[in-house]
Amino acid sequence: MAPQEPLYRSLIRDTTAYLAFILLVTTIGPLQFGFHLAELNAPQDVITCEKERIGVYDTDVKLPQCIDMNTDQFAVVSSIYTLGGLLGALISGPCCNKYGRLITMRLISLFLVIGPAFESSASNIGLLCFGRIISGVGAGAAIVVVPIYISEIAPPKEKGLFGAFTQIMINMGILIAQLLGYFLSRGNLWRIILGTAGVISLAQLLALFVVPESPKWLAEHRKPQLARKILRKIRGHRADLDEEVKAWNVDSSEQDIEEEETLLEASPGTHPTSNPKAAKASVGILGAFLEPQYRPAVIAVIAVMLAQQLTGINSIMMYSVSLLSELLPTTAALLTVAVSALNVIITTVCAPLSDKIGRKPCIMLSIVGMGTSSIMLALGIYYSVKILSTIATLTFVASFGVGLGPVPFILANELVGPEAVGATQSWALAANWIATFLVSQFFPILNKRLGRGRVYYVFAGFAVVFAAFIAWWVPETKGKHGAEEVWGRKEARERVE
Repeated sequence: MAPQEPLYRSLIRDTTAYLAFILLVTTIGPLQFGFHLAELNAPQDVITCEKERIGVYDTDVKLPQCIDMNTDQFAVVSSIYTLGGLLGALISGPCCNKYGRLITMRLISLFLVIGPAFESSASNIGLLCFGRIISGVGAGAAIVVVPIYISEIAPPKEKGLFGAFTQIMINMGILIAQLLGYFLSRGNLWRIILGTAGVISLAQLLALFVVPESPKWLAEHRKPQLARKILRKIRGHRADLDEEVKAWNVDSSEQDIEEEETLLEASPGTHPTSNPKAAKASVGILGAFLEPQYRPAVIAVIAVMLAQQLTGINSIMMYSVSLLSELLPTTAALLTVAVSALNVIITTVCAPLSDKIGRKPCIMLSIVGMGTSSIMLALGIYYSVKILSTIATLTFVASFGVGLGPVPFILANELVGPEAVGATQSWALAANWIATFLVSQFFPILNKRLGRGRVYYVFAGFAVVFAAFIAWWVPETKGKHGAEEVWGRKEARERVE
């Protein structure tokens, strides 16, 4: 048996400069998801007129600096972003299947330019909410489409590692928002925080015009020659493409003729129609749930996405400053920045882990770590033990980065065939956004009513429930070749035959 090639060597060999550029540009969408989640955390008291500034900096600029709102109104402003995200998640899966990954990503970037423009110039709660909804639509769509696109351009042996870049960039967006919040939470400078997201998305929109369409999507839509040409450019001239092209299940000889006919018949600027011989017909959102072949995968991705949010990660990312300010009045904002930086580091370091020990073990380790940290944090806040609260916050976020952060975004691509990936990913992210809404809307209310950190016992209880369900229901996908093998249908057919 030949020794296995170290992961870092295959990664260096398979990652061309062009692939790195594509990865950087496309993952700005997930970065925006994280940025908008955290953008109101540090400047909350400044935006709501409770404080003039946070930190040690001052300003002489005299401009309207805040929008007067109470805790419940601020919770609405924070959580309404998730309703836009839910809408974006539901419409983007079918859209990217029909019109392509690239066109959909360009439309997404437009939403992510327009939303921050309204947010940063808002003079009342209504305009701020409207901007947050528009930003939510773009961010919600981005975390559906981008993981699919990355999975289709990633080298086959490093799909887990490349899939983790979605969560890495989400964490990077959170970190950028927290850093800006730490330095700009004073006067009216909070508007710069909200406007920065629009500038970043405008740069992405321009860069997307030199990013190619997914080769796999092109192959499935009667353009195999163009697909192979793009794949060659992504992989480099020395790469062997035969095995990857074969996985597209496209009859090249037949398709070459059909592609020429399609290009002659199609009017300029239009997409060719799908070829039923090239791939199975796309499965809609409702069909994915109703069809017994796909329903187990839909339930699996929903469970994992609910676990990602209902174990409480966004209670830290969205409300840590207000949560810890009473216990750590001078360091809560700085601790939030440190937590965000740790999140990026842990997720990056642990990115290869799912390719080594498997997707499911990473998720289970993550849930156990977060559940334990929730209990520690509840005790630390209740008994005012600063060091315990600090350690619990750090271990909570570190545990998230091991598995529940990166792994859920790659599961949909491995649990179903390509015809149902868009619909399954939409189900996954719809569940994610609903859970995010529940946490963002009700955490501050529940924390206020239960008092002194007791809400983290609720998150610990969720961790127990989801650990048990995922251990029972969700299959391992590492090293499996397609959904048939993951769910054991391939072996069952072979036994029958």
